[in-house]
Amino acid sequence: MDLLKLENTLFTIVMLLYFAAMILYFVFVAFKSEFALKLAEIIQTTGLVLHTAALVCRGIGAGRLPLTNQYEFATAFAWGLCLVSLIFVFRFKFPVLGAFASPVMFIIIGYAAMQSKEVKELMPALRSNWLGFHVSTAIIAYGAFGVSFVLGIIFLMRERMKSGAFLDQHIPSREKIDMISYRSVSLGLLFLSFTIITGAIWAERAWGSYWSWDPKETWSLVTWIVYAIYLHLRIRNGWKGRAAAIFAIAGFICVLFTYIGVNTFLPGVHSYA
Repeated sequence: MDLLKLENTLFTIVMLLYFAAMILYFVFVAFKSEFALKLAEIIQTTGLVLHTAALVCRGIGAGRLPLTNQYEFATAFAWGLCLVSLIFVFRFKFPVLGAFASPVMFIIIGYAAMQSKEVKELMPALRSNWLGFHVSTAIIAYGAFGVSFVLGIIFLMRERMKSGAFLDQHIPSREKIDMISYRSVSLGLLFLSFTIITGAIWAERAWGSYWSWDPKETWSLVTWIVYAIYLHLRIRNGWKGRAAAIFAIAGFICVLFTYIGVNTFLPGVHSYA
């Protein structure tokens, strides 16, 4: 129980850190403050470390993987987005990505804060080693798709921005943004494929059927098809630019509906998360 109290405290601190990082990123963009940028990156990284500690505390305190209800998946979703966005920020030297990703992270973790944090006993179907494989791959997939969504918005805004020393230093060209978005979608689709495959195997073990057309299964497949079409058009037809950016944004809307909308409007056997 003490670990769960610690997790609750860490969760609150993480929310505040993500909010502070978001404000500092905005200051960086609005006032061209390099100090605000460095501080925002440090705070976001610190938030990720404490977020990881909170998930560990939740898992140990609950005696299971902390990935089995709306609260746990939402906070893990925010963690995945934070991790993937930081990797892309540092890998591609793209700090403005943080300014656009931080509000999405804060909204998702805010959604988590509104969910019940009560630790309940797992239903029989969830007592499986496949839980870790299935849900962890979904977290990375959703995080990568979240980054591609942010990149799509940046691409569309980049079209309307005038070139300048600050802009050219901190925001890549549209061609590079497009390439980074393509890599993000590729990463997300790979892990979403793992999510669907491990889910099918787990479903067969738990319910005796690989696929039952449950609403979440169906919308996961719809999301996979949307992003598969994106990659197909890009690879076969050289589809890039504005249309690809809009497609990446639309794809993430499918992700959000799969996660939140299905549970709200189309309850099924996955309604617990």
